[in-house]
Amino acid sequence: MFANRRATQIKVLYFDRSGWCLWGKRLEAGRFVRNWRDTRNGEIDCTALKLMLEGIEAGRQFKRYRLNSTG
Repeated sequence: MFANRRATQIKVLYFDRSGWCLWGKRLEAGRFVRNWRDTRNGEIDCTALKLMLEGIEAGRQFKRYRLNSTG
């Protein structure tokens, strides 16, 4: 999984039995990673990837983005 510097886009590269696959996702609001200091290099499992794509971080207390209260 690769994320851009602003953490608004991620790309996932994986290999299945027929070849390499590349998925991408871009957020219109918010970020995938709240703080780059908390990230680390390494492997994540399927469950952690699904949680990240849904905007859920383990131990996180903040929402991915805030809704405008004006309107």
